[in-house]
Order: sequence, then C-alpha cells, then structure tokens
Amino acid sequence: MTVLANPQRTTQQTPPATAPAGNAPEGRGWFRAFLLRLHFYAGILAGPFLLIAALSGGLYALTPQLEQAVYAEELHVSAVAQPMPLSAQVKAAIDSAGGATPVAVRPAPGPEDTTRVLFADPSLGESEYRTVFVNPGTGEIRGDLTTYGSSGALPMRTWISTLHRSLNLGEPGRIYSELAASWLWVVALGGLGLWIDRIRRRRTSPQKARPASGRARTVWLHGTTGTVMLAAFLFLSASGLTWSAHAGDNITALRTSLGWLTPTVSTSLNGQASAPAGDHSSHGSGSAPVSAAADPAAYDTVQRIARADIITAPMVDIKPPAAEGKAWTVTEAGREWPATASAVAIDPETEKVTSRADFKDFGLAAKLTRWAIAAHMGLLFGLPNQLVLLAVAAALAAMVVWGYVMWWKRRPTRGSAWAMGRPAPRGAFVRGHWAGILTAITAMVLVGMFLPLLGWSLLGFILLDAAIAEAKHRRRRPLEPEPAVDPEQVPSR
Repeated sequence: MTVLANPQRTTQQTPPATAPAGNAPEGRGWFRAFLLRLHFYAGILAGPFLLIAALSGGLYALTPQLEQAVYAEELHVSAVAQPMPLSAQVKAAIDSAGGATPVAVRPAPGPEDTTRVLFADPSLGESEYRTVFVNPGTGEIRGDLTTYGSSGALPMRTWISTLHRSLNLGEPGRIYSELAASWLWVVALGGLGLWIDRIRRRRTSPQKARPASGRARTVWLHGTTGTVMLAAFLFLSASGLTWSAHAGDNITALRTSLGWLTPTVSTSLNGQASAPAGDHSSHGSGSAPVSAAADPAAYDTVQRIARADIITAPMVDIKPPAAEGKAWTVTEAGREWPATASAVAIDPETEKVTSRADFKDFGLAAKLTRWAIAAHMGLLFGLPNQLVLLAVAAALAAMVVWGYVMWWKRRPTRGSAWAMGRPAPRGAFVRGHWAGILTAITAMVLVGMFLPLLGWSLLGFILLDAAIAEAKHRRRRPLEPEPAVDPEQVPSR
C-alpha cells in the first residue's frame, strides 16, 4: 500500500505566516508605537527620579512654616516699637562674631522679626554664611546659624533643598534632578499624545465600553490626572532645568544671547558697568564675597539713602563694598507677589546713588524668570502657592505609582519578555518610515544638544530597544521549511 500526500489538504492546513510577536508595526502607526514605547521606558527608568523629586519638592513647599516653627527663637522677638539704629545692631553682631566684617545685612522686615548679619566663613560650603540674629530693639544676640544663599535658608530648609536638588550627594547628585526635569516634559507631552489617541480610538470603536475596575481604571486615573496637571508639570520641568548643571548652562547662554538676564547695578565708582546676572540667587551661587572693612555707622547712611530712592520693600539686603573703590548695594529681597527686585548702588562718602536698577524697567523675560523661580519655590503667592505645589507633587507621585501598577498588572507571566510586549512593541522607531525617522532624529539631536542628559539617555533607550528587538526577532525566527517531497518517491509499505 502506498501512502500518498494530499497537496490540497496540506495547503489548507498550513497556518498563515505571521510576524513575530513584538515586532514594531510599519506604516503610519510606527510613531504611536514608538511614542508608547518611549513613554513606557521613560516611566520605568525615570520614574524613581520623578518620585523622589515630587516627594522632596512637596516637602520643600512646607518649609516656610516649618522654618518659622523650628527657628522661632532666632527669627522672632516681641514687637519692637522703636528699633535701635542699624549701625548699633551690626556692631553687636560684629562683637559676637569676634570682630569679623559682615558681607551682608538684612534689617528686620517687621516689628517682630530679627535682623540678620551675615559673615563669610572659610569652613562653610559654597554660598553658605555664618548668620548672627540680632534683636533690633535691644541688640541681644538671638542665635548664630548657618544660612544658605540670598534666600537665607536655615539649616533644615537647606537640607531639604539640597535633597531635592542633589540628594545631598554634592555635584554628582545633581544628575538625578536634571534627569527628572529633562524627562518630565517628555513624559507629560508623550502621555498627552497617547491619551488623545486613546480617546480618538474609543470614539471610533464605541462598542468597546470602558471597564469600571481593574487596570483600565488605573489607566483612566493615570491619563486624566496627567492631562489635568500637564501645564503644572511643564512649568516645573522648565523652571527646574534652569537650576540644572548642564542644561542650566545652555539656558543661561541662551538668555544671555537674547538679552534676557536680570539687570544689575554697577558697583564701580569710576563709571564701569557690571555685567547682567542670572536670577538663581535664591538657591545660592558663587562664593561669599570678601568685603572691605566698613564703619558700622555707614549702614545708617546707606539705608536712609536707599529708602529715599526706589527701595520700598520691607525685606532688603545691604552689602558693603567687596573691595576698595566699590559702592554699597541695597537690593529688595522679598519674593512674594507683587514684590520687586529693584536695587541701588550708593557711595556713602558723597551720599549719592551711583547706579540703579528699577524693577519696573526690567524686561518681561527678566520679570517672568524671577516670578517663575519664586513660584517654583512656593514663595510667590504664599500659602496658595504652597498648596498648589503640594497638589502637583502629590499628583506626580501618584502618576509614577499608577504607572508601575499598570506595568505590574500587565507583566508577562511566562518567558523572558519582561516588557509590555504587544501594547508597546520593541523596535518601533527603527522600523518606521524613513522620512519620519529622519525628522525624529533631527528633533532629538537638537533637543539633545540643548539638554545633554536627555539626549544621551534617549539615545541609550533607542539603541537598547533596537538591540533587544533584534535579539528577540532572531530567537523567534521560524525554522527553514523542509524541501517538498515528490509523492512518487514515497516508499510503499
């Protein structure tokens, strides 16, 4: 008996060829697949950084009230009806500091506040000052603490601030915050694009009703919260990048080229102008100046002249000359709306204003920069500003947690494909249309040049994703088909 194969039956039973699972789609859907994959990777890899930034940033928003409570002894006194001359207060601080020369003085802004007298100390870090707190009514020394930057952050707020900025690890730790700020706007805009696409697909497929529980509900919470908080996330990302190590330098260079820097007064008494400065003094920048010895009585003269000119804010910083032949400066230091940043340079010998920078004459970009930084710190609108920052920080933290929950619920239970597989196929970028790939690469190069850490991490993502996709494609490639068998050559039994 001869066994013959049925070619027709064999053809019908042959399963249709299918692309290996995980291959990226081609055509116009490639960008959505790439965006989905990018959003996934960014959430998984940058999620921890964003979570730490959100939690530490939310904690920092509470520091004004915490600082007032923890350091009440140093910051506050019983209401003073008639304060001592500023020169007497400065003299008391100098005597307490062993005769050191102040680098700045912040007179008591209110009747229940203390006067701060700042001294340079070589044992302290960059932008840190030894600050003596003086009772303006009696000259009593209320405290001696280290403060940071022109914001005058006390030790607790300084620790929380550096935790938010660098995890208290110094300069290397700033990489974390720059990565978080760099990826936040990418994740936010990418999520918005995916959310819009999800809504569009749901409208074109009305039969797909949204489940009320499970992973779909988490996706809905994640997408809705991200859409509502989009503007706040973009604002935090943009303003946070101005403090970053690498992108911050590029932003400063751009502002310089566009003339957007904050105007400053010239301290030269020979008519030479000073270069404009950035507006990051609230977090401190540069080392403490070494001021020339100054007669404490000059503080009374300088304060009187400044108050008679454009300085009206209750909180001001008075700085003696940094060297011989330089002028004194008085700068408005308040950050609450509608506080300004006007400044004057004064020669106490001639009792004349030698230079001035009126906030109303600042360019719009300089004003927006100052307001944005104050809002980022929760200082611009006081308590409402703080509450908004707390809400945004809580939303960002929840977004990260929800993202991990979604990944966990869709995690593979078999095999080695640890990622999301079908919903976010690997290799989508390299399998797209050449024109789209070229456009995307050009955009990524331009962004990477301005935001280096984002550029390098994005390049790493693409290379890793493409490599994993190729490896899995090779592993899943079907075996070569066996050669066809001639029925006439099949042996009979």
